[in-house]
Amino acid sequence: MAGPQTIRTRAALRQGIDRLCAIEPVFAALHEAVGEPPLRLSRPGLATTLRVITEQSISLKAAAAIWARLEQAFDAHDGASVLAVPPERLRELGLTMAKARAFHGLAAASAGGLFAALPRMDDEAARRALIALPGIGPWTAEIYLLSCLGRADAWPAGDVALQTAAGRAFALAPRPSERALMAMGEAWRPWRSVAARLLWSFYRHPVTGA
Repeated sequence: MAGPQTIRTRAALRQGIDRLCAIEPVFAALHEAVGEPPLRLSRPGLATTLRVITEQSISLKAAAAIWARLEQAFDAHDGASVLAVPPERLRELGLTMAKARAFHGLAAASAGGLFAALPRMDDEAARRALIALPGIGPWTAEIYLLSCLGRADAWPAGDVALQTAAGRAFALAPRPSERALMAMGEAWRPWRSVAARLLWSFYRHPVTGA
């Protein structure tokens, strides 16, 4: 049985763009305006997830400084190594206590084999497994599906940049809410991650008259 649809190569992305543009002409106009969007894939696993948790609710500059200290304290790819550092020490290195506890919860899940199992799960099962982890909400789960697992139908509808870009592209004011964007995206299945990439490119490189 075939596994979940993924986009991990430029060829797969181009195929997805062609399919999406056939579904919704607005995306054809966006593609013409901004070109082919970047893949922006990240390494799946514990380390990437811990980095995302570190970056939540703080500036990227502050997160980078904290992460540099954390990398000196443990091997971010090894759950046992993370668990060996007490939450109090993680707090001293710059994490909030809530994030420190989330680190331990994620490390325990990694040591139990969860991250190794995620690529074999279908999209919905992977979403549920991620959201069940401490510190992981719907947005983080969708970003993991999109950028780490390369899933073709991930859709982080709670992303403000995505909402803003969709508002501009589809001439919607005010910009669509998370619920509204989720509803819009139903028509773009199973290529919603392609829609996200095109909209993010449009957000970063707005074109007059698009």
